[in-house]
Amino acid sequence: MSPDAATAASIATAEGAGPHQTDVTIIGAGPCGLFAVFELGLLDLKCHLIDILDRPGGQCAELYPEKPIYDIPAVPVCTGQELTDRLMEQIAPFSPVFHLSQMAEKLEKLEDGTWRLTTDTGTVIDSKVIVIAAGGGSFVPKKPPIPGIDAYEGTSVFYAVRKMEQFRDRKLVIAGGGDSALDWVLNLQPLAESVTLVHRRDEFRAAPDSVNKMRALVAEKKMTLEIAQISGLQGENGQLTDVVFKDKDRGEWSVPCDMLLPFYGLTMKLGPVAEFGLNLEQNLIPVDTERFETSTPGIFAIGDINTYPGKLKLILSGFHEAALMSQAAVRIVYPDRKIRFQYTTSSTDLQNKLGVA
Repeated sequence: MSPDAATAASIATAEGAGPHQTDVTIIGAGPCGLFAVFELGLLDLKCHLIDILDRPGGQCAELYPEKPIYDIPAVPVCTGQELTDRLMEQIAPFSPVFHLSQMAEKLEKLEDGTWRLTTDTGTVIDSKVIVIAAGGGSFVPKKPPIPGIDAYEGTSVFYAVRKMEQFRDRKLVIAGGGDSALDWVLNLQPLAESVTLVHRRDEFRAAPDSVNKMRALVAEKKMTLEIAQISGLQGENGQLTDVVFKDKDRGEWSVPCDMLLPFYGLTMKLGPVAEFGLNLEQNLIPVDTERFETSTPGIFAIGDINTYPGKLKLILSGFHEAALMSQAAVRIVYPDRKIRFQYTTSSTDLQNKLGVA
């Protein structure tokens, strides 16, 4: 089965508003939330996942689907979408249920100790355990203060690259000085008709190697670098024809442009999770490092949304946190069960669950 086929086969969505009954409700379907399904599944815990996006994968699928990732153990390189596809393939044996394009809005505790979570569309899920794997919250791109930019968004102004082919043979203006701007300059330059990078100063926050490669392309006249600010857009019916630049020495001038890609960073909004009554530190959720449990028993936080001494915001750290969280979660769902630690390499029981025995 190809990864794409596996993904399509594994996205089971719930019918009706519920209340749905499950063992664990996971808020966030990014890499850490998806891997939590695997670790919880090995312990016979069923999961429902909620995500504000319309697909699993979180930041990897929404912002970096074609951007290479180099620090996943035993995987020298993969894109954000490939990582998502492989995780979906890995969790398929456990039949997770997704509630996509929804935001976890309200959390209350029922008399029997069950958590009842309600989304902004009215879906209700009851479970013994809540796992918050919501990254930094909802990612919202920072929009440049350009008059009238809203009229071009979605047609010729884009804040993320989902399919590189969309930009083939187009005149591109990419704005920004960070890693996203420079990465997409380097990735899109070979297939675009032209690429102009615009940044307000001749210093960049991006990785030095990326900056050196960009400057080499400029020296070879394969792209253009403009040190300026964007002062206006020209076009009609949502289609750009030119971007207007300005600086104090040269005044204003326009550059032909089919598509503008501003990369000015992201704003992360924690959203209603901030109202769940948990202790917070600068919009992050403190957890212990034995169970990755929050200040409220039965509610766990893994991935970029948690904080503890020595925390590293890496996907592999989130995977580790998911494994330890699961060992604590099963003791809440099945308090009388004797938990025996097993290895997938030698346990016939685990291999049967994975369908490989």
